[in-house]
Amino acid sequence: MVAAMRNAVVTGAGSGIGRTIAAELARRGYRVHVADLDADAAAQVAAEIGGGAEPATLDVRDENASRLLADRVAAEGSLDLWVNNAGVFFSGKPWDQSAELRQLMLDVNLGGVVNGTIAALGPMRASGHGHIVNVVSLAGIVAAPGEVIYSASKHAALAFTFGTLYDLRLEGIRGIELSAVCPDGIWTPMLEDKLDDLDSAGSFSGQLLTAERVAKEVGKLTERPRPLLVIPRWRGPQLRIFSVFPRLGLKLLPLAMWDARRKQRRYKRLIEAGRWP
Repeated sequence: MVAAMRNAVVTGAGSGIGRTIAAELARRGYRVHVADLDADAAAQVAAEIGGGAEPATLDVRDENASRLLADRVAAEGSLDLWVNNAGVFFSGKPWDQSAELRQLMLDVNLGGVVNGTIAALGPMRASGHGHIVNVVSLAGIVAAPGEVIYSASKHAALAFTFGTLYDLRLEGIRGIELSAVCPDGIWTPMLEDKLDDLDSAGSFSGQLLTAERVAKEVGKLTERPRPLLVIPRWRGPQLRIFSVFPRLGLKLLPLAMWDARRKQRRYKRLIEAGRWP
């Protein structure tokens, strides 16, 4: 008897890290539903990764659309994995950003995670198993200057992930896992135009990652779930200092931002010289 293929949904999979995660999951034997607001991009990625992948047009801000997708995938067999990856990033001081821009980040980065998680939990609770992976960011661990609204949305997404997992366990549900993935800055289209943006320097302050590295870590996480995955691991404790000791963080902030901008300039030289990635 041939085992049924596992089904996965990846949001924001039409480009960037979502696209790479979708390809990694297909390589691991998942039938991937490539969900994206851009229908053409979703169709192209589904065709490229193969393995029975299917495109799905999805605005993660639409809870009903998320529920319909989750139910449709479950009806085809089972919903085993849902990756909330879709996100938007705009740097700048919060008082300089429009109300519409601030709300967009909250609606996609937080609302999309909430909608996707609730949608996936419907069929997963019915079947008693499943795994939800929320791609957050190191900005969910530290308040990043110049990226405040983005960081706020990611802090909330992290709290939602842990809190929902706690609620599941308190109800006695142990077959469903929730994981938050907090990677350092990733070299994707989200950052490719930020090499000269001083407000985005925090995204270059640690170890700039490739989408392939993060996707492989997500793939491993699906085999051995845990609540939190920080990439690289050493960055989590380092950045938590600013949250646990905010007065110390304020004193260290000028030096930390000077170093972040130094690294940003260094990455720019390496990238423009074709020496990275």
